[in-house]
Amino acid sequence: MTKIGLFGIGLDTYWNQFNGLKERLTEYQNKIFTQMQTDEVEIINGGLVDNPASAQKIGSFFQQEGIDLIFIYISTYALSHTVLPVLQTVKVPAIILNIQPTAAIDYTAFNNLNDRGLMTGEWLAHCSACSVPEIAHICNKANLPYDIITGYLNEEYVWTQIKEWIHASRTVKELQQSRIGILGHYYCGMLDVYTDITELASVFGCHFELLEIDELAQYHKAVSKRDIMIKRQQFETEFKIDSECEAFELDRAAQTSCALDTLVEKRNLHAMAYYYEGTPGSTHENIVTSVIAGNTLLTAHHIPVAGECEVKNVLAMKIMDILKVGGSFAELYAMDFNDDIILWGHDGPAHPTIADGQVALVPLPVYHGKPGKGLSIQMTVKQGPVTFLAVVQGRSGKTLLLIAEGESVVGPVLQIGNTNSRYKFPISARAFVDKWSKQGPSHHCAIGIGHIHTIIEKIAFLLGIECIKIC
Repeated sequence: MTKIGLFGIGLDTYWNQFNGLKERLTEYQNKIFTQMQTDEVEIINGGLVDNPASAQKIGSFFQQEGIDLIFIYISTYALSHTVLPVLQTVKVPAIILNIQPTAAIDYTAFNNLNDRGLMTGEWLAHCSACSVPEIAHICNKANLPYDIITGYLNEEYVWTQIKEWIHASRTVKELQQSRIGILGHYYCGMLDVYTDITELASVFGCHFELLEIDELAQYHKAVSKRDIMIKRQQFETEFKIDSECEAFELDRAAQTSCALDTLVEKRNLHAMAYYYEGTPGSTHENIVTSVIAGNTLLTAHHIPVAGECEVKNVLAMKIMDILKVGGSFAELYAMDFNDDIILWGHDGPAHPTIADGQVALVPLPVYHGKPGKGLSIQMTVKQGPVTFLAVVQGRSGKTLLLIAEGESVVGPVLQIGNTNSRYKFPISARAFVDKWSKQGPSHHCAIGIGHIHTIIEKIAFLLGIECIKIC
């Protein structure tokens, strides 16, 4: 589980000068700690650090706990040396909470205190901003990664930001613990999807498991008639099965789906990219021409699968799946200059949880650009805000995240047994395609529901990579 550390900072000199100030600031910190709680991460409260010696202790404590991200609550003016030892010891990114208790001091009540000592103590309880430049200065000097949230205790903006950082940290942690399967090989000549997995492992921290098609074939052969029957029942539950689907093709897809489930279980996979063709009439060809239904089910159940061995894109899909916004495999299909929209889709797999209605399982007489025929899926992403995400290996070989926000809009789509939807962007369709393409992604991306660019940007920050937003 992701572990997040929280500690407050203050100045020990103040405590004897201003009665009750430390207790008041500690209460504010405890409120922050309580409101940060979630079942998805563990929040560890390190208390209030008020001198360099206690900073060293809390740094050692957080290091032993294996903290993934630190929140620093500036309760009042504090020395930057109450921060530096902690960050140098723990070596994780820090989020500086410049949060004062209220939106503004009550000036009338404040000035009616008629005691400059009491007034100074009251001011110091609102003095969070004073230390922000000092802490930023030392972080810059020491080359320590940080960001700042500025606001007041009960402000919605503040808590949106805090929760987004928590989601981003959890996502990065889950990526680091993920095992990504690579089954088969690239689509020959599709140079944009060829991937430096060493670079990806160094950025995302995940493990890449290289898989043999023969292993999948072994599991395929071991599937029983009862297994096929149970899988067919799952098809009936999770798909809208077109009446033209032949029983033979449904059985074929069910058998392969069972084999895929076994492969995922045996290899403890959290995502997979695949492509294979096989020789005509071979067992391998039989398998790879019947994978779409099974891969769609895996994607629906949090094991995203990308076709055409799109390793970069399956990571984008995994990020969106962790964030619970989908992550459906897609490519540019066509442009509609009359309506100024773009059609995006693919022949599968899809992410059914973001579908407008139930995903349809339909027969295809041919898989365009691929061998054989069989079942595919027909799906449209539900109308509303969407985010596009691509993992890009750019000009210098460095990895970056590319994002765009738009809308899935109502209108006619291509009923060809693929996922496809109509998307409108804040910029013209023409400008979108040009700007998106010039960043050098592969021709695939992951599509999720909602506008989530602020969380994606935080994920990129925690990964130490660039994030580019097109629109």
